[in-house]
Amino acid sequence: MTSTTDGATLLDAVEAFHRRFNVFPTEAAFVAVTLWDAHAHLLDCFDSTPRLAFLSPEPGSGKTRALEIVETLVPQPMTAVNASAAALFRSVSSGNGKPTILFDEIDTVFGPKAGDNEELRGFLNAGHRRTGVTYRCIGDGGQQTVQAFPSYCAVAVAGLGSLPDTILSRSVIIRMRRRARNEKVQSFRARIHEAEGHKLRDRLARWADQVREAVMGAWPDMPDGVTDRPADVWEPLIAIADAAGGDWPERARAACVELVTASKANDKGSLGVRLLTDLRDQVMVGIDRLPTVAILDRLNALDDAPWADLHGKPLDNRRLSKMLAEYMTADNEPITSRNIKTAGSVLKGYYAADLADAWARYCPPPPESPLLPLPGVENVA
Repeated sequence: MTSTTDGATLLDAVEAFHRRFNVFPTEAAFVAVTLWDAHAHLLDCFDSTPRLAFLSPEPGSGKTRALEIVETLVPQPMTAVNASAAALFRSVSSGNGKPTILFDEIDTVFGPKAGDNEELRGFLNAGHRRTGVTYRCIGDGGQQTVQAFPSYCAVAVAGLGSLPDTILSRSVIIRMRRRARNEKVQSFRARIHEAEGHKLRDRLARWADQVREAVMGAWPDMPDGVTDRPADVWEPLIAIADAAGGDWPERARAACVELVTASKANDKGSLGVRLLTDLRDQVMVGIDRLPTVAILDRLNALDDAPWADLHGKPLDNRRLSKMLAEYMTADNEPITSRNIKTAGSVLKGYYAADLADAWARYCPPPPESPLLPLPGVENVA
């Protein structure tokens, strides 16, 4: 059996290959991508497979090149640009071995002008788990039957902007950026360098065969605070690092903490959670009730927020009411506006007491230094 030193040395070589051609934003990114390459050879050992997402705000940030290098290192790479969900799940369930799907320009599928693409989103979400399947009707006319197509496979994507929350939460996210003038990489020439990558790929495959039994029975210790979905994402990668040995177990756990923390910092949650959080931390600080018209004014005035431009229109009373009604008060009633008495009139608005239970359940911890109440806003008892 290959020794742990050999495993560590092999991962060192894979990382060095990436470093020749890729500039990643952090050291943690090199660790994560290297472990992801190796995990693609050991999919049968895990209950789930993390998606690898190279994302950037602008073109020319090295996302496609990152996918090209990954392509040389993983088993049965399948490059997909604008591939349909049907083509992908049929490829995965064909019985000819699981492809590693590399989906470039994913923003053309999930971007703001591309629609929701629920079918593809469903495939990517289902294929995260070993038990994931995609159901389709097979046959003609009244002779159709429902068939389950296995969807479990490794997927790496690259694109501008972001991804649907359901995919982001299943992903190791690498926030790419343009190279600085002092950041140099070697030019990748497929005719020359693909063969080098393929040699490393073949070494990874042989090493995977040698450690498969040990990895399959592994339950790696996760870093403190990494639980639930982030643990699902990182457990296979940390198991790979433990099997390799050397300094990889320590580096993997440090990378896990760094990237999970960064993901949480960048994660605004769903639009509903963002609304609740902005109400708590920006709009109703120190206030126990506020008229709807004042809430909308303050939300739409927030600079770093989506409320002034939701599909081309600012947040209005109807949309606010609909979004908050999805959440419950402590009495298990939908959050709704209530009468607020003001000088000489009665206005509709929202009470902090009605929002408190949703704040506690859905929002991230509040800032360490609470914001002061907004100027001119009275704390009505």
